[in-house]
Amino acid sequence: MYMQKRHSFDSSQVTYRAQELLDAAANRYRITVQVANRAKRRRYEEFDSIDDPSMKPAIRAIIEMSDELTQPEIISDN
Repeated sequence: MYMQKRHSFDSSQVTYRAQELLDAAANRYRITVQVANRAKRRRYEEFDSIDDPSMKPAIRAIIEMSDELTQPEIISDN
């Protein structure tokens, strides 16, 4: 029997957050590379203790980085 995965995120929300990042960035290429680097880093950091295995590292990176835009007190220099 095939079980459908339940996602803990709304794909339209992820799209909106990604667009927020692109709109705020001076250089679309640079922000894309930053998201990719963060996703890669998170993937290896959380290899043993994955909080939400249904959320891909790139989606998690987009959500985290868009949160940093809306909550400047948590911005880290990446």
